[in-house]
Amino acid sequence: MATFSLHTCTVKQSRMVTNRLHMFFHLTAILALLYYRFSHLFHGDVPVFAWGLITISELIFTFLWLLTQPFRWRPVVWSVDPEKLPSHEDFPAIDVLICTADPQKEPVIEVMNTVLSAMALDYPPEKMAVYLSDDGGAAVTLYAMKETCSFARVWLPFCRKYGIKTRSPEAYFSSFGDDDRLLRSDDFNREEEKIKSTYQIFKRSVENCGLDDSVVHDRPPYIEVIHDINKHEVNEDSHTKMPLLVYVSREKRPFHSHRFKAGALNALLRVSGIMSNAPYILVLDCDMYCNDPTSARQAMCFHLDPKMSPLLSYVQYPQIFYNVSKNDIYDGQSRSAYKTKYQGMDGLGGTVCAGTGYYMKKKTLYCSPNHEDEFLCESQKYFGSSNKFIDSIKVSNEQDIRGSGIISDEVLEEARTLATCTFEENTKWGKEIGYSYQCLLESTFTGYLLHCKGWRSVYLYPKRPCFLGCTTIDMKDAAVQLMKWSSELILVGFSRFSPLTYGISRMPILKSLCYAYFTYSHLFSVACLLYGTIPQLCFLIGIPMYPKVSNPWFAVFGTVYVSSLFQHLYEVLSSGGSIRTWWNEQRMWMIRTVTACLFGCLDALLKRIGIGKSRFRLTNKAIDQGKLEKYEKGKFDFQGAKMFMIPLTFLVILNMVCFIVGSKRMITEGNSEDMFGQFFLSSFILVLSYPIVEGLIPKKSK
Repeated sequence: MATFSLHTCTVKQSRMVTNRLHMFFHLTAILALLYYRFSHLFHGDVPVFAWGLITISELIFTFLWLLTQPFRWRPVVWSVDPEKLPSHEDFPAIDVLICTADPQKEPVIEVMNTVLSAMALDYPPEKMAVYLSDDGGAAVTLYAMKETCSFARVWLPFCRKYGIKTRSPEAYFSSFGDDDRLLRSDDFNREEEKIKSTYQIFKRSVENCGLDDSVVHDRPPYIEVIHDINKHEVNEDSHTKMPLLVYVSREKRPFHSHRFKAGALNALLRVSGIMSNAPYILVLDCDMYCNDPTSARQAMCFHLDPKMSPLLSYVQYPQIFYNVSKNDIYDGQSRSAYKTKYQGMDGLGGTVCAGTGYYMKKKTLYCSPNHEDEFLCESQKYFGSSNKFIDSIKVSNEQDIRGSGIISDEVLEEARTLATCTFEENTKWGKEIGYSYQCLLESTFTGYLLHCKGWRSVYLYPKRPCFLGCTTIDMKDAAVQLMKWSSELILVGFSRFSPLTYGISRMPILKSLCYAYFTYSHLFSVACLLYGTIPQLCFLIGIPMYPKVSNPWFAVFGTVYVSSLFQHLYEVLSSGGSIRTWWNEQRMWMIRTVTACLFGCLDALLKRIGIGKSRFRLTNKAIDQGKLEKYEKGKFDFQGAKMFMIPLTFLVILNMVCFIVGSKRMITEGNSEDMFGQFFLSSFILVLSYPIVEGLIPKKSK
C-alpha cells in the first residue's frame, strides 16, 4: 500500500495472487489442448477441414485470452480524502463540457437536468463554467437553457443550504432522493414543496413550449452567454452564486465534415478557451448527471498532488446507470469493464477514457509531458488563426473566472469564428491536438494517444456513484451501440495505430496489451461462429471432434472449460455480483458476440475496402414505457433488431436440429463416449439460448 496526503492506492492482493496462479494453471491447460489439436491435425486420422477450422477458433480464443491477462496482473483501488485539500481560493477553475445532438433521441428535460446537476457541483461558482454544445441546433434546446438558468436561481441555493447530494431535480424528486429527505425539519419540508412546484412548472414549460425540436443541418454558428457571473452576481453570497453558463451551437453545412462529437468537443475547447480558459475540464454525456456534488473535489485530490500531477492527464469515474433492472438481462451495468478491467488497467498506469465522467487537464490535449511549448513555435499552423485562442494556451490560467471580466461582444464574435466549419482547415486539430478524428470513439482513442505520449490516468470508483446515466433497455439500441464500438475499435486494431505496433513502442507492454484487447476482442465473433457451427454439424453426421470421455485428453478440454467458467464466477462474486449476474453475463456475451460484434466486424471490413463509410449512430435515450415494463420483467425485447438476430437465430436453429438428430444417432450407434463433447456443447448453447428463443417466437394474443 502506498499512502499520500490526498489519496491512497491499495493493491488487491488476494485477487492479484489468485489471478496469477490461475494464469499459470490455465495457460498450461491451453498449451496442452493446442498440442492435441496440432498433433492430430498433422499426424492423426481426422477430418482436416473441420479440424482446421476448430483449431483456428481455439487459436483466436487463446490469443484473446492472453490479451485479457494484463487486466488481472495488478488490480488496484483508490480512495481519496478531500478534507485535506487547500482552501477554495487555491482551487483551479473547471470548464464543464456537455454535448447533445438530437432532442428527439435525447429528451431535453433530461439534458437540462444534467446541466443543473453540473451547475450545482460543490465547487466555487466563480471557478466554474458550464458549456452545452447543441449539435442539433434546435430552438427548443436554447429555450430550455434559458428556463434552466431561471430555475437554477432557486434550485442551487436550496441544494447548498440543506447539503442535498442528489442535485439532479428529476432524480431528487424520485425515490433516488429519499435519503436526502430523512430527518428533515418542517421548514425544509415547506421549502421543498415550493421547489417541487417550481420544478413541475419548469418541466412543463420545457416539454410543452411548442418550439421546433428537429435537427437543423444547415446553420451558422450561434453562441449565447445565458448567465455571466461577472455581470449578474458581483455582490451576491456563496449560496446564490451561479457559474458561467454558455450555449454553443457550432456552424454546420451540408458539404463540410463536422467530425461528430470530437468536432463538438474541439469547438467547445476553443470557445471555452477565450471565455473562461479553465485549466481543467469535466466532460459529460447529456444523460449522465452529477450524482455526487463532491466529484470535482475528489478528482482534485489527484490533480493537485505535486507528485502525481505533472504526468496526470485525467481522472476517470465509472459509468453507473440508474435504470438497470434487478435482473439486468442486457448486462447494462458492464460489471466486467468497470469492476474488473478498469481496475486492472489502472494498476498498470491508468485506464481508458470512457467518454464521460472524467476530469482532464486541458493542456494534455495540446502537448506531451514536459514539452508544453512544443506546438507554440508554429502556433497558427497547429491551432488556427485566432490570436485570442493562442494567447489563452500560452497563459497558464489558474485564476478564477470572475477575474476575467464580463464577456464582451468582441469575445463573442471571436467565439463564433472559432465555432465555424472552416476554422480547422489547414490546422492540426483532430490530428495532433485536441480530440482525435481518427476514430468515432473520440475519447477512448484520444485517451489511448495520451497514454502513448506518456501521460497517465487514474480510475476512481467511490462508494457513492459520482455520475449516473441511462442505459439501453432493448436489444436494438444495445446492438446498434455495440456495433458502432466494435467496428471502430477493429479498424484501430488493423490501422497504423494498432496497440501491438504503435502502442507497444510507446507505452509499457502490459498496458498496450490491454488496449489490444479492446481493439481485437470483437474477433470473438469469428471464433464463436466457428465453434457454434462446426462441432454441431460434425455431431449431426457422427464425426467426433473431441477425445473420448475415457481418454485422458478429454480432461484437458474439460479443464480449460471449467477453469474459464470458475475464473469468471470468481471475478463476479469478488466484485459484489451474484450467480444470476454470472449467468446473465455468460448469456449476453454469447448474444453480443454473434450479433453486434459480428456485424461490427463486417462493417469494419466494408469500411476497410472502401465500400462503407463512418456514420455516427446516436443512441436513443428516450424511454419507451412499454419497453421499460418488458425490461423490468426480465423479458427480452427484439423489436427492431431482427437483422442483428439473424446469425443468432441461425445458430440456435442449427444447434436444435443437430442436437436432436445427433442425439438420436448417438443413442442408436452407442458412441456416447466419442460424441459427448459435442453433445454437451450443443446442450449448453441451447440452455443459454432459451430466453432468446422465447423472445423470438411471437406470442398469440388471448
